[in-house]
Amino acid sequence: MKFLVRCIPFSLLAAAGFAPLLAAEATLWAPTPSAQIAADPISEMSGIVKSPGRDNTYWVHNDSGDSARIFAITAEGVSILPTYSKFTHYGDAPERGKQQWQGFPVLEAENVDWEDIAIDDNYLYLADTGNNANDRRDLAIYLISEIDPTASTRSAVIQRLPVVYPEQTEFPASVKHFDSESLFVFNNALYLITKHRGGGVMGTDFEPGANLYRLETRFTDQSNLLKKIDSHPEILGATGADLSPDGNTLAVISQDALWLFSRPQDGGDQWLSGLAKHYPFSRGALRQLEAVTWIDDATLLLGNEQRDLFRIPLSSLPSVLPLALPAP
Repeated sequence: MKFLVRCIPFSLLAAAGFAPLLAAEATLWAPTPSAQIAADPISEMSGIVKSPGRDNTYWVHNDSGDSARIFAITAEGVSILPTYSKFTHYGDAPERGKQQWQGFPVLEAENVDWEDIAIDDNYLYLADTGNNANDRRDLAIYLISEIDPTASTRSAVIQRLPVVYPEQTEFPASVKHFDSESLFVFNNALYLITKHRGGGVMGTDFEPGANLYRLETRFTDQSNLLKKIDSHPEILGATGADLSPDGNTLAVISQDALWLFSRPQDGGDQWLSGLAKHYPFSRGALRQLEAVTWIDDATLLLGNEQRDLFRIPLSSLPSVLPLALPAP
């Protein structure tokens, strides 16, 4: 099947005075779930990241309203819990005389609105940066150590980094561009992608557009300014992001599409201005899609709040047709 996909730098389109539109005639992408998480405590999955050092191990967390805890699962949705706790707890299928495993508490943390999780060789990062009403003054990123899920029963905060958007001067903001559900690590720096809303306080009237911010400092006793370094005019309600293990492709999921951005050719970090592949999907097909990570450089794992997992080989994605620049 032919599929119209953007595959051109948006900076070049803007310079040419051309505002591209989504192709309404394109057939929407509609993958089917490859697995479902069975554990009841994972009730509203909002972030997922693959452990780089543990085979088939993924860290996930719930959205706002949950306690401060993380869970370990496999790509098949099977819970991973401490080996010795299996004497008293079960993972997915109920066992007589045992209690359901409730995940790994994160001590000294609070889940106000955890929206994404990232990892590097040093830490797991939890983004408490959900800000639907654009009125929060306590946004933060938690740094915790990656524990062994087969041996440990809890984790704890190593550092809490308060973060602020220097452009926000109103609380709540009249222009609602200060909500982020997407966190990733690149060259040892932390990056957030914003999700924009239109009018109203907490409405779902998402506004096209996203900004890319880089965390400039890592203070624990004062605010850390987020520096805006890039933007994109068409991403509609970004809900998750992750960088491929080889560092060459940034995956961003939104309310209606999967975006794949190639590494900036100039060696910089303006990820949203480079070559992009855009795969629209029906908003109902993947339900409330909030989580994305890479299984390997050629395979994505997506997850929604309804506990569906989608294993997506890049080779299975629809064909890409380059969009040509208009004639001068």
